[in-house]
Amino acid sequence: MTVTTRPTRTKATGAWADGDRTPLNHNEAFKQEDDALNVRQRIIDVYSKQGFDSIAHDDLTGRFRWMGLYTQRKPGLDGTHTGEEDISDNRFMMRVRSDGGQLTTQQVRTIADISNDFAEGSADISDRQNIQLHNVRIEDVPEIWRRLEAVDLGSTEACGDCPRTIIASPVAGVEKDEIVDGTSAMQEIKRRWIGNPEFSNLPRKYKTAISGSPVHDIAHEINDISFVGVHHPEHGPGFDVWVGGGLSVQPIFAQRLGVWVPSEEVPAVWEGVTSIFRDHGYRRLRNKARLKFLVKDWGAQKFREVLENDYLGRRLLDGPAATVAPGTRRDHVGIHEQQDGRVWVGAAPIAGRMSGDKLVRLVELAEGVGSRRIRFTPHQKVLVLDVPPQEADQLAQDLRGIDLVVHPSEWRRNVLACTGLEYCKLALTDTKERARWTVEELEKRLPHIDIPFSIHINGCPNACARSQVGDVGLKGMIDQKADGSYQEVFQVLLGGSLAEDTALARKTRALKVAAEDLPDYIERLARTYLDQREPDESFHSWARRADEDDLR
Repeated sequence: MTVTTRPTRTKATGAWADGDRTPLNHNEAFKQEDDALNVRQRIIDVYSKQGFDSIAHDDLTGRFRWMGLYTQRKPGLDGTHTGEEDISDNRFMMRVRSDGGQLTTQQVRTIADISNDFAEGSADISDRQNIQLHNVRIEDVPEIWRRLEAVDLGSTEACGDCPRTIIASPVAGVEKDEIVDGTSAMQEIKRRWIGNPEFSNLPRKYKTAISGSPVHDIAHEINDISFVGVHHPEHGPGFDVWVGGGLSVQPIFAQRLGVWVPSEEVPAVWEGVTSIFRDHGYRRLRNKARLKFLVKDWGAQKFREVLENDYLGRRLLDGPAATVAPGTRRDHVGIHEQQDGRVWVGAAPIAGRMSGDKLVRLVELAEGVGSRRIRFTPHQKVLVLDVPPQEADQLAQDLRGIDLVVHPSEWRRNVLACTGLEYCKLALTDTKERARWTVEELEKRLPHIDIPFSIHINGCPNACARSQVGDVGLKGMIDQKADGSYQEVFQVLLGGSLAEDTALARKTRALKVAAEDLPDYIERLARTYLDQREPDESFHSWARRADEDDLR
């Protein structure tokens, strides 16, 4: 008997490095036809003057993202309504880029005025340190840009297949135990490459994080490229480099390259890694186009070799791994002494929800104690820097008046929520108001819980609020009831974490909780944990070992 072996057929990945730049999907086609950065001038010259109906389809659904603009969901549509065309409103979400969350009070006041004048008072802090405005009209975009740019802000490449807002330590340059200040490296990357056609056509979104903080406050495990502060035994302070992290539907943690990079070399290494993604990233399928899939296939060793040999032309120094102490808090909430003897005051809104009026009052309170610097954190928190120690307690009391709590409950401190059904076309469930209601209920029922207990509420599977790495991760879904009606439910993921005990959350046997039952379920879960925990055992450790019946 003769056995004929058929050759293995491999499909092209669409990587430019393979030598064929023929677009293999519509996204790649419209990016190749016209650099997405060029849409800015059309918005100014044409669309803002002729109105929403004049906008070309590929600009509206594609290139606008490079300018930080997404069409939002039509008001009043529940999660049963899906589809780009049918549910898109003629208003926009605008993401204001604030790299490192570093803002002056003048910049925050400008954002507040824009919110009140053009965005119906909306203003949400994202977990990438941006401010998101909603209900923006295309006619108003040029004036919004004019005001932003007058204070050195903008929205360029806050979205799109490009280098998005850089996450950085919100206390860079002021934290007492800081290993190294990454601010200059962040600013140089932004100066050279944000809005530069060199990297305006990447396979998909590209997320950067830089921090020299000893608490690793940038969630480096889930970013495409991260620089994490570390002391080299011979060369001193610098950065440990991680690549290939990301969550969404297929979560993958970043891998260490095993190198040590001094601050002044961070931009060059960033350029090299970003160039690898541009050239070798998979462009055929959108769901495989993130850097994490290339790193997973290559492994850290090959990735480092390609970076050194093909892009840098030199070897990088081997370096030690950055480590973090067990139980470390990453959010900077509370009152903390700075390097100069002043303090920063860190406060928690619920799930990043602010407003134009609250931002105005925040500026007034900050300036009232002599501060000119405000920071947004990767955990949807707000910091006021440079506060005289004798003014800190009064400032904390005053901030509470705008729902910014400096000494919050564990529930308020540890909740994250994405944009949700209110504005997002991908969402199936409400998130922001659900987060508020759940937190306020739990504060009544278990006000004295004394351990970190994070709740990450996501309106869809894309994990913008990091559902797979929270103590309780909630993924929004729609279920049909026996009578044919629909209800919002959340699939429950348990025991995820970052920092010293990095692990994805545990999936139980299709555990779902109706949205209206969230406080009841989480209260029951927390009480079971408190009854069963070992001494000093975290919730996520308990959740990984608990019997499934105790998690229901």
